[in-house]
This record gives sequence, C-alpha cells and structure tokens, in this order.
Amino acid sequence: MTRENLLFAIIGILFGFIVGFMFASTMGQKYGPAQGTPNLGASSAQSIPADHPPVGSQNAMNDPAAVREQVTSSIEKARKDPNNFEAQVEAGKLFYQIQRYDQAIEFWVKANQLKPTDYDTVVLLGMGNLDAAHYDVAEKWYRAALKMKQGDVMVLSGLAAATLSRGDAKAAEDAIAQLEKVDPTSVDLPQFKDQLETLKKK
Repeated sequence: MTRENLLFAIIGILFGFIVGFMFASTMGQKYGPAQGTPNLGASSAQSIPADHPPVGSQNAMNDPAAVREQVTSSIEKARKDPNNFEAQVEAGKLFYQIQRYDQAIEFWVKANQLKPTDYDTVVLLGMGNLDAAHYDVAEKWYRAALKMKQGDVMVLSGLAAATLSRGDAKAAEDAIAQLEKVDPTSVDLPQFKDQLETLKKK
C-alpha cells in the first residue's frame, strides 16, 4: 500500500468514527439513554484529553464533508509541516480518538521535541503510552510532568495506574500515597489500593 493510499485509509477510519460518535451524541442528547442502559458519555469524555476540540456539534453533523475535510487537513498539515507544534498535537488527538495510540504518540513526540517545556504535551504522552500499554514509558512521562507541575491529580492517577500495571508495588505505593495526600477523596483511590494489596500478595 502506498503512503497516499494509507493516508486515505486512515482518513476514512477517522471520518467514520467521528461521524458515528457525533450521531450517537446527537441521538443521546435528543432521546437520552434508554432505561436501564448505562450512560457512556462520561467515560467517553474521560478518554479524550481535557483540551480536545468539541466533536459533537450539530453543524458538523449536518455537514459530514466538512468533517472529512477537517480530518484530512489536520493530518496532511502535520505530515507536511513537521515543525508546526499545534499541527502535531491536533493530529495526535485525532488518532487518540480512534484508539490508534502509537500513531498519536508519534505526533506528540514530535510536538514535544518542538516544545519540550509544554506541560500539556508531556501529560498527553503519559496518557497515550499508558493506554498503549507502554507502562515504563508512561511512568517516565508522568514523572516528567510532575517535575514541571507538582500535585496534578490526573497525572498522579496516571502514575499510579502505570506503576500498578507494570507490577512495581513500591513505586505504586508511593504514587498512591502522593495521590491520597493531594486528593484524599479521589474516586480512583479505592481501586488503586485494592490492586496494590493484590500485587503485594503475589
């Protein structure tokens, strides 16, 4: 497959996912969740970076060609202009949305090389690597983020998850303790503590 054909295939996947997501969002807003059906909106929102551009607007739903054009433009811009920081970040977010984590990481690494001190990009790299199951690398990025900004609850949660997933009880215990100190009401703490106890028993 040529590079051009691969690009078109990727754009097609992204386009289909985003339009489907927007359709589901629109139907959910119009009719609400079915009785007895869990509302997946919150979990979907949690899997997308906080500063991600909105994807569920009615205007975009009415003009899917505009969505395709936007996706194509974002990816091509990032490929053709590797020194454009914003383009690399946005292309990474598009790939993250369809759970193509390694491709997202590729763009975010380029963005980090352009702006090593950009905190949000460092956090995105932690998140992307965690979701891609690159736990050692995720831990590295989360620790780098904490050096830049201490006490970020989301980063501490990510660090705890990364260390638990790679089976390091001592590192996980330290991360969980830091999280509890900063946010003792964190909803993640009970499950982290349960996982830690299970890990210690192995």
